[in-house]
Amino acid sequence: MVQAMSQADRLVVGLSGASGVIYGVRLLEALRSLPVEVHLIMSRAAELTLAHETDLKPAQVRALADHVHPVGDVGASLASGSFRTRGMIIAPCSMRSLAEIASGVTSSLLTRAADVILKERRPLVLAVRETPVHAIHLRNMLTLAEMGAIIAPPVPAMYAKPQSIDDLIDHTVGRLLDLFDLETGKVRRWRDSESGADAAAESAEVRPLKPRPTRTSG
Repeated sequence: MVQAMSQADRLVVGLSGASGVIYGVRLLEALRSLPVEVHLIMSRAAELTLAHETDLKPAQVRALADHVHPVGDVGASLASGSFRTRGMIIAPCSMRSLAEIASGVTSSLLTRAADVILKERRPLVLAVRETPVHAIHLRNMLTLAEMGAIIAPPVPAMYAKPQSIDDLIDHTVGRLLDLFDLETGKVRRWRDSESGADAAAESAEVRPLKPRPTRTSG
């Protein structure tokens, strides 16, 4: 039983070439302190985005995972449903990757692994990054949602009162990992630990809006 549990306690993390690669990097950093074996797939486009958006090298990102699988290795363990995992998250998820997964026509290990997760009925979380979206994007998202995937765009939560971009990213990463029942300790949860004093203080901050003056004609 111990062996079976350890085999299932793996998480597949995919980084596609969409903007927002820092979400994937921070996700990997958060997983370092959690008891989960991390399997990383990083597309070539993700490496290009990494160079444009951060000062990190691909080798530094790969070092954050327990196992790294070349994106072109369609014969890797992750390409088979017999390889047990907790599920998979692609962060960020490009619209190209989304379209491949939705169509079932996969051209890389990144999208093949996601296809395997779907067919095995395991959690697949897609942090799609694009705006605005057109009808094909929406149809692909609907198709995958109907198949059981979780569409989770990285939308900032302002109720957490972020003080920096790092706060926004960490909160989003924490919420993404919530979907796998993984606690990072970085999520400020809405009214989760609210005491009476906190509630009173918050209520005191709320002031009713003054009515607008009535316009008169004349």
